[in-house]
Amino acid sequence: QVHVVESGGGLVQAGGSLRLSCAASGSTFSDISIGWYRQAPGKQRELVAVISSGGTIEYGDSVKGRFTISRDNAKMTVYLQMNSLKPEDTARYYCKAKRRFYATTYWGQGTQVTVSS
Repeated sequence: QVHVVESGGGLVQAGGSLRLSCAASGSTFSDISIGWYRQAPGKQRELVAVISSGGTIEYGDSVKGRFTISRDNAKMTVYLQMNSLKPEDTARYYCKAKRRFYATTYWGQGTQVTVSS
């Protein structure tokens, strides 16, 4: 079982920055892959960024060059640095955890990001 908690959301003006945090506990953190996803009202949930247990990183096309994902295994936390925010980045951001060698995934409750124009 993995417990996932997101934090760091808020209201920011277009062009601004936010850093989201995803803390995961309940298993060996270095064996956990973490993905950030977002969902805006009326839209499907989409991949923002993912970092594997081995450090491989993938970004969604809409955030490439603006967002950076990183992990601190000692703090059992994955960060999503979001720069040059746009109103279309407004969504609820969710963290998904998956343990290496296991198929089960674990989701957090999400954190709201609102970008005003």
